[in-house]
Amino acid sequence: MRRFLLTLLALCAVPTLAFARVEDCDIGGQSVNPNNGHTTAGKTGLMRCRDRDTGRLVREEELRDGKFVGLVRFYDDKGELKREHSRNERGNRDGVAREFSGKQLVLEENLRNGSNTGLSRRWDARGTLQRVTFYGDDGREQAYAEFTSQGKLRQLRCAPQPQLAPFADDAAWCGHQRGAGTVTLHAEDGRVTGSLVHERGERRRSEHLHANGKPSEQVESTAEGGTERSFSDSGTKRRERQWVMRDNRRVTTLEREYHESGTLTRERQWKPGDRGSELVLEQQWYLNGQLRSKQAYERDGEQLLRQETRYHDNGRASFEGRWLLASRYDERPRGVHRSFDVDGKLRLERHYDERGRIQREREFDESGKVERDDAVFEDGSRKAFTK
Repeated sequence: MRRFLLTLLALCAVPTLAFARVEDCDIGGQSVNPNNGHTTAGKTGLMRCRDRDTGRLVREEELRDGKFVGLVRFYDDKGELKREHSRNERGNRDGVAREFSGKQLVLEENLRNGSNTGLSRRWDARGTLQRVTFYGDDGREQAYAEFTSQGKLRQLRCAPQPQLAPFADDAAWCGHQRGAGTVTLHAEDGRVTGSLVHERGERRRSEHLHANGKPSEQVESTAEGGTERSFSDSGTKRRERQWVMRDNRRVTTLEREYHESGTLTRERQWKPGDRGSELVLEQQWYLNGQLRSKQAYERDGEQLLRQETRYHDNGRASFEGRWLLASRYDERPRGVHRSFDVDGKLRLERHYDERGRIQREREFDESGKVERDDAVFEDGSRKAFTK
């Protein structure tokens, strides 16, 4: 068994040994070993490393007084330049960096101590520009334009000032010239996927389309707030959200949901405040268009109250009552809760005290006459109510 395992391990090791590449490096014809600092100490020049078996150039690295600082180049299996960059004294990429596919330049970017800065460009293997990006001094992406292989605009992000010239006309596209800038977005197959509108680099409107050309999403915004809508692939609006801007963040003020038929089924409204927003109204509808329920929220000092009304599908109220929302999971009924039949006639009435305990319950017949009037106690027992 032991002999078998040793043989197996030896066989598994063969591919690793077979594909291990040995490099021979030199500086100006003098042999050096980049893994042995004694051989490179104090040396200045370009170190070239070649594959020992083929003699093919694999990489070049610049040394300055024994330190790997300056130009770095890597070559592919055909001996063609694959990528190049410069390295600073910290060992980070610094300056212009390039990548190639064959003889075609496919990436050119500027770096500062390892972070992107300024313009970066990417091409496909045929040399068609795919993306141009601008990075700020902090290394963060500020603006970009993406293109299809046919040169049509695929996506766009704008900055407060034009940054992408001469490779993309973001001065016009982003509304930095006269009036708003409007662009059309395309997919790789050439179909239109949406449109964008900018003013002075701020996005004011965007629309994205389903594959069939129907709207998928629409967003409209100003410095004060905006509206966002989403649609099914049939073009029916399914959701809508409105917001206002507070301290450079979006605070939602309205949400609506729609059935696939287009009928409004739910709506929620919020009131913006110093700590965000508070829900003030929630409503739901039947598919026949009649109101199904309504919950209104209000504050009484430090107390949060919810007034709820439910409806039959004929539009008449089926229930109304109020709750004290002591906490997220503690809702206490308050005051008188009433239930109604489909004709809107009062049929049941429950009275609650300040602690949310039921005190009295009354039932009514169709004519409105009291059928039962009970006093209700903490243990659930009852007796006829007396004043």
